[in-house]
Amino acid sequence: MNVIIIEDEKLSADHLSTLLKRIDKTINVVTVFDSIKKSVEAFEKGISADVLFVDIHLADGLSFDIFTKINIETPVIFTTAYNEYAIKAFKFNSIDYLLKPIGISDLKAALEKYNRLNVAKTGFPFKEIAGVYETITKQFKNRFMVKMGDNIVSVKSEDVAHFIAEEGIVLLSTKNDKRYAIDYTLDQLEELLDPKQFFRINRKVFMNIGSIQKISTYFNSRLKLVSAGLSEEDCIVSRERVNDFKAWLDN
Repeated sequence: MNVIIIEDEKLSADHLSTLLKRIDKTINVVTVFDSIKKSVEAFEKGISADVLFVDIHLADGLSFDIFTKINIETPVIFTTAYNEYAIKAFKFNSIDYLLKPIGISDLKAALEKYNRLNVAKTGFPFKEIAGVYETITKQFKNRFMVKMGDNIVSVKSEDVAHFIAEEGIVLLSTKNDKRYAIDYTLDQLEELLDPKQFFRINRKVFMNIGSIQKISTYFNSRLKLVSAGLSEEDCIVSRERVNDFKAWLDN
């Protein structure tokens, strides 16, 4: 079995190489790359292996950038310092991950899993994994700087009751009924707000889950909410968003 190690810490790379040889002396470590740049350059020139051992965090960025820059179908076993809770979603898509410091029993199990699945014949969904990782690690906006007269005020996202678009501007409304104009569109807010906390109920309003006082059915398969500071019309969950809204509440 030929393997390539992508790891920017020499001691970690050496440790992994030693363990691989202890498990199976026929395993050949083709090379070790310590950066995204060097890895991409080598893969572009045609270097290959049966398995890649890839650390998620490299000195020049996230190793997922390698797979977005060049098409590689070689299966991967991730090595990472992240705890099991933070990366458990990877288990649905990857061969396996190894939590640092790597133990020989875990490494042996990962190699056995590779052999059992024979994934080299089926390819590997890097894009899906990159998407999962991005979702896990994404940092959502936790405060907004707003203008109040001649002063600039910081408003925590958790203190926002809702955002509403009115007459070409977006207003931030706080839980204590203060309103501020902000320099974001609702489409931009969709990328910035924590989806566990905020939901766009219609084309005009983003709602904080903590600001919903009451939910009731409404005609034409819609839902009607009650929330302080919003009119009845603005509190209607549009029909095409109802199912997603229910799933959001149950998350």
